[in-house]
Amino acid sequence: MIYVDRPAWPAQGRLWSHLISDVSVAELHAFAEALGAPRRGFDRDHYDIPAERFPMAVWLGAHVVASRDLVRLLRATGLRRPKHLAPRVPAGEGGQFAVQVGPGPAITGVGQRG
Repeated sequence: MIYVDRPAWPAQGRLWSHLISDVSVAELHAFAEALGAPRRGFDRDHYDIPAERFPMAVWLGAHVVASRDLVRLLRATGLRRPKHLAPRVPAGEGGQFAVQVGPGPAITGVGQRG
């Protein structure tokens, strides 16, 4: 079953909801795809979805619950993945945001005003 809390979490000038599954991460990803939520919104055990997607999530069948109930449901099913237990990837060792930067063109005139 899919659950969502009401949009109450401010970030980036918007309010956000959390979307979870008490069945599997696969079910959560499938629902999020149907909702049109980008994969980058996935955060270990839930999706962060903006307030404007909340009505569609409910229309698609997500059950509205209090925020504290989301964590309880995830813990009860063994799907909770707290941030402090997430493996740390050292910089430069294939982390999600690791990039290779090579030499580029010279930048001239930095800090000079004409």
